Amino acid sequence: MNSPSFLCRCLTGSLLVLGLLIGSRPACAQPQKPVAPPVPPMREIALDSVRAVPQALDITGWLLLDKDIQLELGGAVQNLYNFKFDKADKQFHSLQRRYPQHPMAYFLLGLSTWWRMMPSSATDTHYDQRFLAYLDTAQTRAAALYKADVHNYEACFFLSAAYGMEARLHAERHNWRKATVASRRALIYLEKSKEANSLSSEFLFGEGLFNYYAVWIAEEYKWLRPVLFFFPKGDRERGLAQLREVGRTAFYTGTEANFFLVTILSSNREKQLPAAYELARQLATQFPDNSRFQLDYAKLCFKLGKFEESEAASLSVLHKYAAGQVGYEAYAGRAATYIMGYLMQYKYHDLPQAKDYYQRCMAYSEQAGMAKQGYYIFAEAGLARLALQSSDPASARRYYRAVLEQSDTGEAEYLEARDWLREHPQ
Repeated sequence: MNSPSFLCRCLTGSLLVLGLLIGSRPACAQPQKPVAPPVPPMREIALDSVRAVPQALDITGWLLLDKDIQLELGGAVQNLYNFKFDKADKQFHSLQRRYPQHPMAYFLLGLSTWWRMMPSSATDTHYDQRFLAYLDTAQTRAAALYKADVHNYEACFFLSAAYGMEARLHAERHNWRKATVASRRALIYLEKSKEANSLSSEFLFGEGLFNYYAVWIAEEYKWLRPVLFFFPKGDRERGLAQLREVGRTAFYTGTEANFFLVTILSSNREKQLPAAYELARQLATQFPDNSRFQLDYAKLCFKLGKFEESEAASLSVLHKYAAGQVGYEAYAGRAATYIMGYLMQYKYHDLPQAKDYYQRCMAYSEQAGMAKQGYYIFAEAGLARLALQSSDPASARRYYRAVLEQSDTGEAEYLEARDWLREHPQ
């Protein structure tokens, strides 16, 4: 249940909330349309052009474009994405003390809190109140700046980002009404902030996400098209190009853009695993203590058959988890132990070690609140195969029965378990 995270989900709140409204889990063969709250009416917006910013635009006080601030915060941003949150927050608080009426510090503290939540954001509500408080303050400060000057597109940027991030959290918690209200506001301010696209690629980030996801949701979920009529018209290729530009050039949103591109390019829709792998390797190298980046890298290496790299990354995750390192929780251990179990079984032919890793995968899944799904089922199927290799059909039958009960019909593990049990009736 990996979900993407962050400042990137921030700006795409509206369309991602729509995606979550139809279900955050992979759809079955015949998905049923869920009951969702009505989406508030919204005027149609076209995000297909970049307007020239007036030459007379006064950007005095725009911290987002201040090179001295960027130089000052370079280490803080590095620390944030490398899960050194206390160090990053210390610098963000320093910025807050010097610019108490500006939204930037509060937004960055909210972003830092989001990444604290990232390893298990779907289940851990420990940071929810702190996260929402920072966003509320960022929204209040940005709204005051916008009220004083409707051409303050930096204020619009922070309003769009903060409301989008708020929408994402509410969607994770299934608070759909709050999610749709916040995402509607995010979209309104995104439309306003694009006036500054030519000033900095930071402002391009939101439009790139909308361009990509508007097309994706319209094509994948045709029954939502009447609702999407009120949302921006997308452009998949342009969205990808914009995100790549942001990833190459943006200071604050560049890492988020690349993180999001890893998810997009490795999806079944895009099927660009080599490109996703290159970005994942870049992120994992630059931020070696970020558990999400390390996991994405390990899984992509595994999919591409780069087993030595996958093994090294997985073992690194498990060692940091065992050491209690920040951000390395049971959720991170699931994928890493499954990969190691698979490698022990098929590469090293060490069946006892493989069994140990699969059992640990199931234990970590239970600790993360993700039992009987995903890697838990993969590990059960692996244990069934190990039992067969060890001439233990009774254990294989037990594991395959569990797989049959817990997996969806049509999944490879379900079909494997069904076929074996049919061929070996008790």
